[in-house]
Amino acid sequence: MANMFSNDARTFKFDVMVKLARDAYKGDINEEDIQGWARNLVSLGGTRYRCCVYKEREVLRQRVRLAMGKMANDAAEYNPRQIVQVIDAACDGCTIKKIRVTDNCRKCMAKSCVAACHFGAMHMGIYHSEIDYDKCKECGACARACPYNAIVVTERPCRAACPVEAISWDENNISVIDEKKCINCGQCLNACPFGAIEDISWVLPVTQLLKMGTPAFAIVAPSIQGQFDNTSLPQIMKAVEMLGFEKCYEVAIGADMVADTEYQELKEHKEAGIPMTTSCCPGFVNMLKIHYPDLYEKNKSTTLSPMMALARKLKHDYPDHGIVFIGPCVAKKQEAMEELTPVDYVLTFEELAALLISRHISPDEVVVDNPEDYPSNYGRNFAHSGGVAAAVAEACKERGDEPFTFYAANGAKECKKQLMLMKFGKYKMDILEGMCCEGGCIAGPGTIQDPNVTRARMAKENIPNTKTTIKTSLETFDVTDFDIHIHK
Repeated sequence: MANMFSNDARTFKFDVMVKLARDAYKGDINEEDIQGWARNLVSLGGTRYRCCVYKEREVLRQRVRLAMGKMANDAAEYNPRQIVQVIDAACDGCTIKKIRVTDNCRKCMAKSCVAACHFGAMHMGIYHSEIDYDKCKECGACARACPYNAIVVTERPCRAACPVEAISWDENNISVIDEKKCINCGQCLNACPFGAIEDISWVLPVTQLLKMGTPAFAIVAPSIQGQFDNTSLPQIMKAVEMLGFEKCYEVAIGADMVADTEYQELKEHKEAGIPMTTSCCPGFVNMLKIHYPDLYEKNKSTTLSPMMALARKLKHDYPDHGIVFIGPCVAKKQEAMEELTPVDYVLTFEELAALLISRHISPDEVVVDNPEDYPSNYGRNFAHSGGVAAAVAEACKERGDEPFTFYAANGAKECKKQLMLMKFGKYKMDILEGMCCEGGCIAGPGTIQDPNVTRARMAKENIPNTKTTIKTSLETFDVTDFDIHIHK
């Protein structure tokens, strides 16, 4: 597992979490320990990615703060809603000017760039055309007009990846996330090549929870299947229990609950002639709630997400137990901070891997006797784009009802496009499935495996489970009469 990342920024983050977990098992961690780590891990003669050792240490210090569940900036007030944050010490490597003239410019006689600019920002310099940035509006007309492609348009990766235009920069050219727009989807986190955007981690509090022996359940997202090499799903779940959890459950059980409940809700929407949106992806739900509030009130399913559905059931049956969700998604951390949530903490798969390594647990070496197998493949396939709609369709089929039409919006930008159609009455399907990550949850920002590999492993391992229906899954786990609606 140690070589799972090819991205140095992710590897560095991972190493920090492993050390944090190891030290947390030994004793309490405080601010002085963070300073000590920064000095010891980043030496004057060591490998560096920043301009100097002092900046490297400051970046590390802020990373450790995030890994401890704190704000990266120690001067910032704690904000439980803003999971994705900027490490300002690392955010200075991007190009500052969006429009730039390169050495390809031949200072041609046509002066197409000058003619194309409507703001008087382009003029011919001594060696090539030049841009007056006090006048430039960054429209890109000059770049489109240049016959030599000598003018380039370079968008910051984080801003380019953000589907809701929540990223700008301050007077020091450091990226700033607008929490009023941000949906915590994590697209910017994956896009930043400097590792300057990260998510708050609960590795430390979860480690302390397990260390104290507090009774707790782990609930794992369907996309955990196939994340570890040469390891079956029962082995992964047993390895999770070896960390100190009393029992590990599949959230695919909650997915079966959601599919059956959303089907029943869809019937009501269809009769009223109102298309319905799914509730599975928290980034998609955030997009609805923040940017399309009318659609959120009118069109969104009132069914809980699979994570919340299973957690509510477990909390109902075992009110004294803690519940930790383990999945691929950083937006789930924000969902778990909502009012009256049954989920105590959320970890990503990379955070789980750090905990396993810190405790010297290798999932592929775990022996499992008589593994339980509740969920249907329909619930497990919530991990893929199109899987939610397919599960709702199966619930419809099992109840002998008429089929419905659906569209699976694959990726945040496609979600936005379909929601715009719905806003203006142009969406003609019965249900819209929204997944912010292209490919679905198997491509989430907290995964540790290539999504194509994960998909293939899931398909192979789930072949023996093809006869399990949603109905039998719910009967086995005894949730057929359990209410998983959101009550406003």
